Amino acid sequence: MAAAAYCGIDFGTSNTTVGLSDHASAQLIPLEGEHRTLPSAMFFDFEDHGVQFGRGAIERYLTGHDGRFMRALKSILGTALIHEKTYIRQKAVPFAGILGFFFAHLKTQIETRLGQEIDQVVLGRPVRFVDKDDAADAEAQAALEQIAREQGFRHIAFQYEPIAAALDYEQQVTREELVLIVDIGGGTSDFSIVRVSPERRSEADREGDILANGGIHIGGTDFDRLLSLKSVMPHLGYGSLTADGKRNLPTLYYHELATWHRINQLYKKGVINELRQIRYEADRRDLVDRFIKVVEDHRGHTLAIGVEQAKIALTAAKSTTAVLSEKDDWARIKFTRKDFDRAIADSVERVVRTVTTLLDDADVEAAAINTIFLTGGSSMVPTLREAILALFPHARVAETDLLGSVGLGLALDARRKFG
Repeated sequence: MAAAAYCGIDFGTSNTTVGLSDHASAQLIPLEGEHRTLPSAMFFDFEDHGVQFGRGAIERYLTGHDGRFMRALKSILGTALIHEKTYIRQKAVPFAGILGFFFAHLKTQIETRLGQEIDQVVLGRPVRFVDKDDAADAEAQAALEQIAREQGFRHIAFQYEPIAAALDYEQQVTREELVLIVDIGGGTSDFSIVRVSPERRSEADREGDILANGGIHIGGTDFDRLLSLKSVMPHLGYGSLTADGKRNLPTLYYHELATWHRINQLYKKGVINELRQIRYEADRRDLVDRFIKVVEDHRGHTLAIGVEQAKIALTAAKSTTAVLSEKDDWARIKFTRKDFDRAIADSVERVVRTVTTLLDDADVEAAAINTIFLTGGSSMVPTLREAILALFPHARVAETDLLGSVGLGLALDARRKFG
């Protein structure tokens, strides 16, 4: 990479990439060993007082080291949690500060790679951080900008993630195309209809080529949550009745255990006592005992990781069995594609409606779309993929690096903005 480098960061709910471009090309840089993707995860180690990132953080947590594991923190942007604090090593730390640790780590990796300081960056953002709330959406971007600025990025620009993917895809086109960019990430589903061509990719102003943008706050972590509620949480009492048979047990804590960025809320003082009260009222106390044990042992993320792995396996298989705990017989769970499809059916329908609305916004017919460009890890979910492609039976389907195209496009955009 030449001395003049332009940087784009795709901070994702599940994975993060960093792209660097010079005047000739763009590339993703390794962020963990030779890996060019970094799981958006941190482990605050209580044994050596260090902080692990990415795969190292996940391994440290799964091997039973004492500490605090966090993942999918991008999901707190635009929520009240961004203003709250959590306890790490008996010290109250703002969630924004925790995100700051992650961005400081990224900046160190970039500058080590370049051998020089970098203070310019284009950050990717979903089309919507928050659905149907413009003020909260703007606040989420402002919070992300402030986090980056506090780590030394002085010149910060933003680009929609599907537009960044379009800029990457455009590097390979040989003729003009009308492209629907489908970016199904960990936290959001984002879409753009963009006109691309070999001639247009050198132009600085592309505003006229963007026909429409749209997005919805549904992504891979939502699919994890829904699959967990369908296939795992019933083993812990979700959906079961109180002893008098008159009502279901409260569902709040089950939803928190199934939601990546809410799991640590279960470890707050007083939660165990509330769970014991739920147990007292439960018909199946044995199931609630399992739930309490998971919380007491701080193994909520172990369940979430197992569910995520099962979801990934179901992209190719009709069923899979996951062992969520070696110690408990109940934790050997069979997951099926049929149950998964049923669990996410409403979410898939919302995504399809969003794409249909996007066509209306662009004032184009589905038949006018030449190419569907798929990116984002969750674009591999079969039922979602099939539902989107069914809208465009005559379009060509194009794919590239599912996890890397946005980061590359952001680096290209940084060259346009700062070059």
